[in-house]
Amino acid sequence: MTSPDADNTPTPIDMDRRDAIEQFILGSRRQVLQLLQELIEHRALISGHFGNGRSFLTALLEISDDEETLVLDASPDPEANRRILAAPKLVCVTQLEHIRIQFALHDLREGREDGRSLFLAPVPREMLRLQRRAAYRLSVPLSHAATGQIGVKSAAGTPATLAGRLLDISVGGIALQLPPDAARLVIGEQLQDCRLQLPNLDPIVVQLRVCYLDRQEQRSGSQMLRVGFAFVDLPHKIENTLQRYIFNTDRERAARERGGL
Repeated sequence: MTSPDADNTPTPIDMDRRDAIEQFILGSRRQVLQLLQELIEHRALISGHFGNGRSFLTALLEISDDEETLVLDASPDPEANRRILAAPKLVCVTQLEHIRIQFALHDLREGREDGRSLFLAPVPREMLRLQRRAAYRLSVPLSHAATGQIGVKSAAGTPATLAGRLLDISVGGIALQLPPDAARLVIGEQLQDCRLQLPNLDPIVVQLRVCYLDRQEQRSGSQMLRVGFAFVDLPHKIENTLQRYIFNTDRERAARERGGL
């Protein structure tokens, strides 16, 4: 179930930026216990991050009878386990039904059961659950060659532009595939004068807020980032344009699947 120092894992969200994610944080003990139990029942694979870009794959195993302690798989690498136990916290990132979930575990201690290494930690007080948007989200066909451009600052502090392929879109936001340089984006950061280029349309200028960053390894072995953005103050006219693009593209896809195109 586990492997040490997994590289292709989601990047944790900075939960100290409460202004950007407050609405997605579960602080009710009942909600936290229920969500943890769902992760256990679904045997969700979890990326455990313990500092300096290091991570390993694990899974939740059980909650103690008194509902105070969480039990999870340890790494098969004893040296990795020593580093994990010495870290100030273990940030756990996973997905459940395509909804991103994150929580931090503190005061880890080691345990064993039937010769198997385990970690035990107090049940977290809160969890981040990035709920799926109500708006329909369209996976953009490769053939559309749709792109997005965002303005950032270079390492030297000068203005720069990052461009990437548009992966999906809804009237609530977009996901872009961007180069590793995008890692300097900050969750919650708001970006002005971003541009979307959709087929047969003039460039669309929008404001975006960074929602998440996930590292992804390509077949070539190179690293790219999947970055999720929410639209900010989207004008009604642009929203209508996006809705038409989504509707027409989805209709074309459905017709192809029926053999109509």
